[in-house]
Amino acid sequence: MELNFCSLSSGSSGNCYYLGNGVHGILIDAGISATSIRRFLAKMDIPIESIMGVLITHNHIDHVRGLELLTRKNSLPAFTTIKIWKSILPTHNKITPDCIREIPLKQKFHLSGFDIEAFPVCHDAPETIGFHICAGGKEITIVTDLGHICETAAPYIKAANLLVIESNYDEQMLLNGRYPHFLKARIQSDHGHLGNHQTSAFLADILSDNLTDICLAHLQN
Repeated sequence: MELNFCSLSSGSSGNCYYLGNGVHGILIDAGISATSIRRFLAKMDIPIESIMGVLITHNHIDHVRGLELLTRKNSLPAFTTIKIWKSILPTHNKITPDCIREIPLKQKFHLSGFDIEAFPVCHDAPETIGFHICAGGKEITIVTDLGHICETAAPYIKAANLLVIESNYDEQMLLNGRYPHFLKARIQSDHGHLGNHQTSAFLADILSDNLTDICLAHLQN
């Protein structure tokens, strides 16, 4: 089975990733407009009908901006935890009940050729999760927003053949930049974002023949 991974958008302006197995595909987050998602998929000759669902990591707008329209117009199910749904639905109340799928943490579920497991990560949202996905004999781990690599997330990251991991900011550029102090403190906190120095140090420790591909995500503009 051939796996195809593509970042449709990554960063503070919006996050959305595609993973396909040659027959079906899934999206991870929908942080850009539904129109943009459909346009990017069309450029890759991927029919929207082949998308079997959307996995949602947390409720921040750069991860759910297009979710409401995407699910409603295309009858796409969206998967996340009950706690994240409770933080999304008050401001995205046009998502139809038929599209809402609640998933537990650290329990696998199957979706169109993908075995998927959500796990908790540390970020300043009501709850934030990463995803570990098995398909075609490969293991893919996606962690795009986390202030540090906690004990619950590390085993999933280390198990990956394809790793999509945050590398958000250069430490000196952040400290010397124009952001107000409170925002700098938020970004650097244990529930903020991973800096380039943190990501590179962690990757240096886990590099092995098992880890064949690394995609750095949520890069700061």
